[in-house]
Amino acid sequence: MYKVFINDIPIILSTEKKVGSQYASFPIKKAKIKKLIKKIEKGELLYVNLYHEKEEKLLKHLRKQLKSVIAGGGLVYNTKGEILFIYRNKRWDLPKGKADKGETIEETAIREVEEETKVEGLEITRFIETTYHILKRNGKYRLKETYWFEMKTAFTGELSPQLDEGITKVKWKNFEQTQKALRNSYENIKLLFPKEYLTIHPNDREKEKQKASV
Repeated sequence: MYKVFINDIPIILSTEKKVGSQYASFPIKKAKIKKLIKKIEKGELLYVNLYHEKEEKLLKHLRKQLKSVIAGGGLVYNTKGEILFIYRNKRWDLPKGKADKGETIEETAIREVEEETKVEGLEITRFIETTYHILKRNGKYRLKETYWFEMKTAFTGELSPQLDEGITKVKWKNFEQTQKALRNSYENIKLLFPKEYLTIHPNDREKEKQKASV
């Protein structure tokens, strides 16, 4: 199963014709992806399952209708166990960017993290996973496939946001700060984190309810 996000709404790609009572299911081979995207953007359709009996065919058929953009990014830890975040478009995000011709995806991920934050001394410790989301570029829909790597660094120097990429802040965040940042982040970013980072403390949940009622 795959999740392909349009903003924060996931399209499910699965081998099952039925995944839930709320979901409208379409065979991915015959589905008109761009029409479905437009309906989702308008709020006319929020639960979509695209299916094929062979899992390896799911992304293949999606890529036939949407040109892929390949990117790499990092979930970066320092020696204190803090995580490196960027702030862009009023949300906390992780550094990432489009691959350049001739690069390996690992080289892309390290370069983009360095360019967007000015961190140094990065070392990849493992591959995490690939996330998928649909964006619009020059009036055309694209499938962005981002390969994420866990990284570590002993860097203690000054961080600096890449302003020409719309990044306004770069911050190291501890466990509690990361939990808070993820409440104002993207659903595909949350997929990269252990579940304990996504758990909301009962006291914090109550505070959020009180804020919402004001």
